[in-house]
Amino acid sequence: MSIVFYWHPQSSASPIACALAELQVPHERVKVDIRAGEQRRPEFLALNPNGKVPTLTVDGAPMFEALAIHLWLGENWGVKQGLWPVAGTPERLAALSWCAWAYVTYGAVLSRLFLTTYGDEQIRDAGQAARATADLDSLLGLLDAHLARQPWMLGGEYSLADLVVGSVVGYSAMVGAPVAAHPKVQAWLGKVKSRPAMQGEV
Repeated sequence: MSIVFYWHPQSSASPIACALAELQVPHERVKVDIRAGEQRRPEFLALNPNGKVPTLTVDGAPMFEALAIHLWLGENWGVKQGLWPVAGTPERLAALSWCAWAYVTYGAVLSRLFLTTYGDEQIRDAGQAARATADLDSLLGLLDAHLARQPWMLGGEYSLADLVVGSVVGYSAMVGAPVAAHPKVQAWLGKVKSRPAMQGEV
């Protein structure tokens, strides 16, 4: 299997870089200079019509969207390493649910906070940003309660689900989400960030 990973450092592709490292997936990396607009070149748009990283090709076939790539990596590389639950188990259902929660439910509110805080001048709105922060606080409360019952997202052991959810929550802290107000989340996030796969050029 030939895997090519199109990425840019310190971007939305970073969680995929960490997942590839965690799972020790052999792959080729191609840096896409998003500041120079390389993601809008026809040859890249042929792989990902959204013109964004991360993008993966598997034996030449393209795959895009970070969540889709994470789930594919879990299925194809994580199961055999014990880092992703096998199909047909409650743990697999939990993994799918929490990963989608991070990118969809939590991610939508995080986008609101980012746009109303750092977006174009005409859409910045302190009131909307405060409401988004409050909504993130509620969601972090759900996560904190979940982690009060167990040390990792799926129970007693670290898994790719921790990397996926942790990557989104960690980024949100940099944007202004009140992660520090939730001690269980804060402690768990510290453990996720300390993984060797989260270090280096990601």
